Amino acid sequence: MAYADRQQSGSRTTALIIVALLHIALGYALVTGLAYEGAAAVVKKLTTVDIKEEVKKDEPPPPPPKKAVEPPPIVAPPPPINVAVAAPPIQTVASAPPPPPVPVQIAVAPPAPVAAPPAPKFAPKPATPKGNPASWASTDDYPTNALRREVEGVVRFRVSVGPDGRVTGCEVTSSSGSSDLDSATCSLVSRRGRFTPATDSTGAAVAGSWPSQVRWQIPKD
Repeated sequence: MAYADRQQSGSRTTALIIVALLHIALGYALVTGLAYEGAAAVVKKLTTVDIKEEVKKDEPPPPPPKKAVEPPPIVAPPPPINVAVAAPPIQTVASAPPPPPVPVQIAVAPPAPVAAPPAPKFAPKPATPKGNPASWASTDDYPTNALRREVEGVVRFRVSVGPDGRVTGCEVTSSSGSSDLDSATCSLVSRRGRFTPATDSTGAAVAGSWPSQVRWQIPKD
């Protein structure tokens, strides 16, 4: 109803505006000498306004919702039928057994005799001292500390001899009990000793060794 009232009010306003315009036109017509009847007829025609109330039409109800079309049920196909066809029987023909294998005889040759190693051309020789080894250490070489304490003893040793015949090392194999006598023995033999070097089976000079001993004894007056 509010919508219809607004429309009716708008139509009245329009009618009032039209009536005002007609009065202006009528005055103008009177001034210009138009006929009064014609002006009155026009005014009557134009001032008659049919105001009809707009009747609100009832909107039709919305259509009912469409029903979902259910898909037809899925029907599983029938299982395939396997028809097994039996294979025809296989006829085997008995064959004769193979002949036994012929033994193979392998002749084994006796092993070749191992040749004996050749006899050495030279007999290996140890290192031997040159000259008199007793002169390499004498009473004149008696260590002062051992002589003052009157220490005596026997020093056993072994010297290493190079291919050139010179002493390359000295080792005390049995001590005299006095470090002075032991060190004096190796020092004198290493400095004074000279040797014929050792030889191998080919006669070539090789490194060797020589064992010996020195008896230290204080001379009696």
